[in-house]
Amino acid sequence: MRILICPDKFAGTLPAPQVVAAVAAGWHDTAPEDEIVARPLADGGPGFVEVLADVLDGHRLPVAVVDPLGRPATGEVLVVDDPAGGGRTAYVESAQACGLHLLDVAERDPRATTSYGLGLLVAAAVETGARRVVIGLGGSATNDGGAGMLAALGAAALDEAGYALPYGGGALVAVARLDGVPRIRGVELVAATDVDNPLTGLYGAANVYGPQKGASRADVLLLDSALERFGSVLERDLPSCPPGLAALPGAGAAGGLGAAILALGGRCESGIGLVTRLIGLDDALDRVDLVITGEGSFDHQSLRGKVVAGVAEAARDRGLPCVVLAGRVSTGRREAASVGVTETYSLVDHFGTEAEAMSRPAEGLRAIAARLARQWSR
Repeated sequence: MRILICPDKFAGTLPAPQVVAAVAAGWHDTAPEDEIVARPLADGGPGFVEVLADVLDGHRLPVAVVDPLGRPATGEVLVVDDPAGGGRTAYVESAQACGLHLLDVAERDPRATTSYGLGLLVAAAVETGARRVVIGLGGSATNDGGAGMLAALGAAALDEAGYALPYGGGALVAVARLDGVPRIRGVELVAATDVDNPLTGLYGAANVYGPQKGASRADVLLLDSALERFGSVLERDLPSCPPGLAALPGAGAAGGLGAAILALGGRCESGIGLVTRLIGLDDALDRVDLVITGEGSFDHQSLRGKVVAGVAEAARDRGLPCVVLAGRVSTGRREAASVGVTETYSLVDHFGTEAEAMSRPAEGLRAIAARLARQWSR
């Protein structure tokens, strides 16, 4: 039997390649003769560069950056040359510089966190001579509309007195103009994201994602107002900025980083679509009998363009059974079946407590996969 294992990361516990390894080991504990096809996935968030580096013929360039609070951190640029002569493409991941996982819970404050470190990554990518820079968006701790990123690229946000604003989305309530020209040398920018939220409003970056980044209700109102003001400044001061920026789909991705990329003349592309194309997922799906995917939490958000839903729908279209493994499952059976999920299994159910599931995820995944093999393998 041929089994495709293609999960996303289990946020807070295991990156996607380690999830694959644990599931494959468990399956082979029961059915060692079965063929495993491994395709770890990412949708633009944490693990985006690592997943692509496993399958693309490129090299990884370490880059000194800063984290969301301006502390030293390390990121990397994946540089890939197109063998067909289409030029060089560089891939970077916003979560390496401004990811929520880089902060303790007590440190989360989107009024103060910055995307400056991502600007350093993008600048390093431009310096490689790339014609195209693909920026994976997701899992960010920031809500600064990309102001930090733009400052690192040479276009700082200033107040009415001409002083540079401090880090953070909260400071943007005082933004008056941009100073300087972003140094991107005509490079094509692509935001890899599966979030289609606008920059502001009820479904904007602050309202939808601010609370999980540490924002109170009062903070959300402040940040939404700040992003509205900053969006107007971007439209006025950047010639490449499209009209109606704040309402564009994807502008609210990663705390408004999508808006900054669009304002620089970039575009948004489906992160999971890009990854699946580059790793050859469609070809792998055509050659297997069973699909196993998964993520840390399989919930209502999973059904809106996330990795698991995309994989399940592709499996359903081919008549393949698709099993979802997750840290926790809160999606109903009927909802899951609507996107092509055959069965779901939860680490919390396996261990009995969330604490055990979080502390022993690889062990649990291996045990569940061994049980699955007894059920499914010929």
